[in-house]
Amino acid sequence: MAVSTFKRGLLLPTRKHATEGTPVELAPLPKQVVIPINQHFGAPNKCLVNVGDHVRRGQKIADAAAPGPMTVPVHASISGVVKKIEPRTQSNNTEGICVTIEADPDAAGGEEFLPPLDPFTCTKEEALARIREAGITGMGGAAFPCHVKLNPPPNKPIDFIIADGAECEPYLTTDEAVLTEKPNMLILGLTIVMKITGVKKAIIGMEDNKEKLIPMIEREIRLNEQAASVGEISIGLCKTRYPQGGEKLLITALTGREVPSGGLPMDAGCIVQNVGTLVAIAEAFTLGKPLVDRDLTVSGGACKMPKNIRAPIGTLLTDLPPVFMEVDYDKLKKILFGGPMMGNAVPNLNIPIQKNTSGIILLTAAETVAELEGPCIRCGRCIRNCSARLSPVIMNMALEAGDLDEAVAAGLMDCIECGSCTFMCPARIKLVQRFRIGKQRLRIRQQAQQAAQAAKAAAAQPAPAKT
Repeated sequence: MAVSTFKRGLLLPTRKHATEGTPVELAPLPKQVVIPINQHFGAPNKCLVNVGDHVRRGQKIADAAAPGPMTVPVHASISGVVKKIEPRTQSNNTEGICVTIEADPDAAGGEEFLPPLDPFTCTKEEALARIREAGITGMGGAAFPCHVKLNPPPNKPIDFIIADGAECEPYLTTDEAVLTEKPNMLILGLTIVMKITGVKKAIIGMEDNKEKLIPMIEREIRLNEQAASVGEISIGLCKTRYPQGGEKLLITALTGREVPSGGLPMDAGCIVQNVGTLVAIAEAFTLGKPLVDRDLTVSGGACKMPKNIRAPIGTLLTDLPPVFMEVDYDKLKKILFGGPMMGNAVPNLNIPIQKNTSGIILLTAAETVAELEGPCIRCGRCIRNCSARLSPVIMNMALEAGDLDEAVAAGLMDCIECGSCTFMCPARIKLVQRFRIGKQRLRIRQQAQQAAQAAKAAAAQPAPAKT
């Protein structure tokens, strides 16, 4: 099979050996979960429960006041009693309202799932509504509402559905576990997406370090009764190169197309879904199961028992028993939610697992860098290794000068925040962190401009006539 790739990027040590090829272990029921009510990219939710309420696993506990296209509900991941509703620090290092549910042993096993729904006989509207009601967001990291991605505008024709199983981040191995343990559910989820969108071609993209899985996946494609009727499903093998799992780069590698500047995958005729998301879609129809559990990798030198685990959303790692998950606190120097390249460093382990938590990496001093920034020496390494073909040094200079417009002109909003520039910078400049802050500043400015325009428009309205 031909191996595709993209230009630039990095050849990184994968550091997957500790959990590669190991099965996903079901975490013991935690004594409590702390569930953020907003875990998606879009309009905010409001809480639907109160302190003292008894809730069942799968019960909706948060949703938007007026459910719209960019809203996704949140569900209880265990059965128990609501003990607190309060702001807590989340994995993005911001505070948000969280619902703390204390497990009730007497209610163990009680579930409030949706009724099963046949995805191949229901209407498109019913299928999209099911995906929304199940609270499914992209599980690869961005947490974009899945039902929105699967319903592109009529003027954006889609030619390819791409299942993203590249998993290019070091340490992380849960996508590989999905491909190994749940290929039947993956193919089912993929056929459901093809049925909803009407797209006739799908590609399962993976890096060539997973080549041994191809015969098993091809067998599942042949065994799936719906696969032949909905279209053609193939496997696309990509070179093991960071950040191959980025959707824009995966599109280029597998189709030869390029997402235009400022555009989305649908502008290149593609929809990309993480393999874990596709399994969640299949479970939402066959089991009626909302997105209440998460597979993730827990690894790093300070983790005494690295493993892939399945835990209820809202679980705190500190609530898992030491016989299942033990941390070497003497060696622990840095905690990352997500991979080491794109993940967020958090202050402690009292941070809940969310829908988009692909891993928790516990790093030792030898595994992380804590050096002071030096001056930029204009070496150009950030440019040579930028997979988005941008000029990070120019973007950084513009942001240092406070010139947001120049930073945007240099490609700020096209940055995929992969961290390649930071990794290669000999001056240890935290480029990605600056670009994230720059994007936040730009959004704040845009919101202020929109508010000013709305106020101006309101002031221009004639006053109501007096009677």
